[in-house]
Amino acid sequence: MQKMECFKAYDIRGQLGKSLDEDIAYRIGRAYATYLQPQRVVIGGDMRLSTEALKQALANGLQDSGVEVLDIGLCGTEEIYFATSHLGTDGGIVVTASHNPKDYNGMKLVRESSKPISGDTGLNDIEALVRDNRFPAVSPARRGVYQQVSVREAYVDHLMGYIAADVIRPLKLVVNAGNGVAGLCIDVIEQRCVELGIPITFKKIHHQPDGTFPNGIPNPLLEENRQDTINAVREHQADFGIAWDGDFDRCFLFDEQGRFIEGYYIVGLLAEAFLVKYPGSRIIHDPRLIWNTQAIVKQNGGEAIQSKTGHAFIKERMRQEDAVYGGEMSAHHYFRDFFYCDSGMIPWLLIAELVSQKGLPLSALVDDRIAQFPSPGEINSKIEHPAAAIAHVLDHYKDQALSVDYTDGISVELENWRFNLRSSNTEPVVRLNLETRGDIRLMNEKSEEVLGLLRSFDR
Repeated sequence: MQKMECFKAYDIRGQLGKSLDEDIAYRIGRAYATYLQPQRVVIGGDMRLSTEALKQALANGLQDSGVEVLDIGLCGTEEIYFATSHLGTDGGIVVTASHNPKDYNGMKLVRESSKPISGDTGLNDIEALVRDNRFPAVSPARRGVYQQVSVREAYVDHLMGYIAADVIRPLKLVVNAGNGVAGLCIDVIEQRCVELGIPITFKKIHHQPDGTFPNGIPNPLLEENRQDTINAVREHQADFGIAWDGDFDRCFLFDEQGRFIEGYYIVGLLAEAFLVKYPGSRIIHDPRLIWNTQAIVKQNGGEAIQSKTGHAFIKERMRQEDAVYGGEMSAHHYFRDFFYCDSGMIPWLLIAELVSQKGLPLSALVDDRIAQFPSPGEINSKIEHPAAAIAHVLDHYKDQALSVDYTDGISVELENWRFNLRSSNTEPVVRLNLETRGDIRLMNEKSEEVLGLLRSFDR
């Protein structure tokens, strides 16, 4: 049976009126309740103009199934992760489309203890129930209650526990919420810094939540969305800058010069920081770029473990391995003490602690790693036949490859360089990630070579 378009590998996301609407949201509430049989579920949503109506339809579906609904209101995705465990509910759902265009929305689902629900762990079953749309008749006597609650103060208390307040030196930080919901949390963190005597000054841009996205879609991975943060870092002579996507489960860092730092190198920084605190721990990473992370983990006596890309897959692997930290080059960072979930707030707090402890600017913490393992960043190509094009590239290199890994797409390792090619889950796009051992010329040469093979096949 054909899959519903809004159900993806590890979340729900679709175009409004085409693949997602209030009726489907209601049915998701009924299906989630049928599948999990929860008693209490926490919900919330981002700043999109469609979010409140979808969230209320979802709540109605849950309530009609006899579920008590706790609504934490306007929030980021990780606040649902926190609330689910903090409040001890049987699950949580956030209504968000993160960095997608304004005519999109979606949902991310977790069960008790903030455990992810992906295609492999229940999302396909929920989709089947939504598609079938046959639910028990509503009994007014059994209808679940709805109440609004707040967890933000407790959430920020938890965040501040990741850093030692007394080691933070005076810092000036540019924070760009992209008119998403990160600004709401930054305001509480700012107040907590005052209360704790932490000398951080925040320079806020695009701070207020606004679902019309007056300053563009909140997606700092797009180069055109980085300039405002770069300009503000330089203007304010900030120690570093932070920009978030709409639901702030990813944070992107800029050094004191305004240079965008690829998430890959932040993974290495945070891995080292956790291994200093927790020697011998396991660190999870994705397959796209790996050499820098593996080298740092080995040097610091940890164990690097590769996982398939995607937040639900990484979280599942984090739990299996009891890993202290996991990171993806796409700027998702996962923490054992945050219920094995990803957070866009914890990373920058840890970086603030690192630059304070080491007495070095952010650029100095990453420059050597960038030089040792240069990468051009992820390069996307629109390809009509992704699987065939990837197979064509593999056929070209397989005889000279030292190894080929199929964890996620293909990862091909050759002498002094490697690359990963993988298809997008949502569009006819193939994503290339490539790195070398300290050779920028080789990086540029091989990037052009792989892209040439990929794109020429599709012409």
